[in-house]
Amino acid sequence: MLNHHVHAAIARERASDLLAKAEAARRAKSARIRRRPDPSVVTRPRPVADGRPSVLRDGSTVLIRQVRGTDAPLLADGFARLSARSRQLRFLTIKNTLSAAELRYLTEVDHHDHEALGALSPADGCGVGIARYVRDTADPQAAEIAVTIADDWQGRGLGTELLAQLSDRARQAGICRFTATVSADNAAMAALLWRMGAELTGRGSGTVDYEIALESAGEYSLDWWFRCVDGASALAWP
Repeated sequence: MLNHHVHAAIARERASDLLAKAEAARRAKSARIRRRPDPSVVTRPRPVADGRPSVLRDGSTVLIRQVRGTDAPLLADGFARLSARSRQLRFLTIKNTLSAAELRYLTEVDHHDHEALGALSPADGCGVGIARYVRDTADPQAAEIAVTIADDWQGRGLGTELLAQLSDRARQAGICRFTATVSADNAAMAALLWRMGAELTGRGSGTVDYEIALESAGEYSLDWWFRCVDGASALAWP
C-alpha cells in the first residue's frame, strides 16, 4: 500500500501535467485568434508588375516602364531565359552570364544619358524585353541603341514598340541620331535599317555600323517606321 508521500507525489505530477496541457491549449487558441483576419480590413491582391500597358501587333499586352536599380534580379532572370542565338545577337559574342558589375551598369541608369525601358508580362511580372540608348560622350546628340526580346515574345511587335517609346525619350533628352552595330549576317536587320533610311557608316570584324536620323515625331518619323515594320527584325540590335 502506497504511503501518503507517494500519493502526494503522484498528485503533484498529475496537477503539473494538467497545467501544462491547459497552457498549451491557451497558446494554441491565442495563435488562432492572431491568425484570424480582421473583417474591418479590406485586402486587395497586389499587381504582379507596374508600368504603362501597351497592346502589341498580335493583340497581347505588356507593361512598359523605365528600368530601376532594383531590377537586377529581374534582368538576370530574363537573360537566363534567352537562347544562345538571342544572346549572341544582343552582345555580338558568345555570352553565358552577366556579372554583378554588368547588371549594375544595365540597371542603374540615369534616364538621361543612359535610358532603359523594360517590358513586363502582366501575367507573372517577368521581364520579356528591354531597349536602351547610351549617349555618345564625344557626340552628345548621338546615342547607341540596343534591344533584347525574350524568345517566346519575338515576332509580336514588342521590339518595335520598345524602340518607338525609346525614341520619344531620346528626343526629350536632346538626342538627334541613333547608331547601331549589327551582325553582318543579319540580313533581316540590314533590310529594316535600309527601309528606315539608315546610312552605312562603317564595317568591323563581322559587324556593320549604321546611323539613323531621329526626326521629330510625325507620320514618317522613326516612330512611324518602328510601328510599321516587322517586329521580328528588331531582334538583332546589339
